Amino acid sequence: MILNMGMLLGKAKKERYGVAAPNVWSFDTVKAAYEAARDLKAPVILDIAGIHKLEETCDAVRFYEKKFPEVTAALNLDHGGAYEEIIQAIRLGFSSVMVDRSELPFEENVKETAEIVKIAHALGVSVEAELGHVGQGCEYEETRESGLTNKDEAVRYVNQTGVDCLAVSVGTSHGAYKGTPKLDFELLAALDKLVEIPLVLHGGSGTGDENLAKAVQTGIQKVNLCTDLSVAGLSAMKAYLGADYDNMAKKKGSGEFGNPSANMWDSDMEAAKGYKQKLMHYMKLFGSAGRDC
Repeated sequence: MILNMGMLLGKAKKERYGVAAPNVWSFDTVKAAYEAARDLKAPVILDIAGIHKLEETCDAVRFYEKKFPEVTAALNLDHGGAYEEIIQAIRLGFSSVMVDRSELPFEENVKETAEIVKIAHALGVSVEAELGHVGQGCEYEETRESGLTNKDEAVRYVNQTGVDCLAVSVGTSHGAYKGTPKLDFELLAALDKLVEIPLVLHGGSGTGDENLAKAVQTGIQKVNLCTDLSVAGLSAMKAYLGADYDNMAKKKGSGEFGNPSANMWDSDMEAAKGYKQKLMHYMKLFGSAGRDC
């Protein structure tokens, strides 16, 4: 069952646990996310980014929603960019959209986000936005300090935009880190006390279990995950293939792709299993197992 994400996260904030928000981009990843949620009786937020084909992946979500009616989920546009993309997601039936204007000056961020909030709320769709800026892991040492969320601005931002949840920058980064993750838990604790709506952590992958568990305990309700799930899926696929990729072409009598015991269908299934197991690990870590509505 697809629910409004603001409502789903409101329960998480009240009961002090975190909800995993995996990026999904195919029938296999959507199914794996639903299976993980079902197996653990945990809520899940299905994040779809624009680059992952909104319409096709949304169709996959709706297909598996019927197969897993017992699962509580939200369907969220991740890092919504262009106005047209956000409106497309709303028209497709997303239960939440993220408006990412985090690189704009404060007043412009407020203005553009508030406009989307007005439209989305009229249609029963919740809105996530970002204040501060979570950068890329490859630039972590250079950009971490400059992107941190200003706690005084956060209160004004929520009041002026009316967003349902706020993505904050407290020291995480997207993708693989170049350097050691250093989270500002003092800042996060202050934001938790000052901001009444649920808080979101982008850049969960590579941050470390100890950091993520503490972030949830300190005030995070939604943790975005992509890279770690993708890496886990690829690792499972490589284990299935059991091949030395550098030497596959040199093997004699082993067929066109150098591995006669493997096929594309099964390799995709193995990748999905790895993705699912990693997602289940995080659901347990965030305390959401058994919290399904």
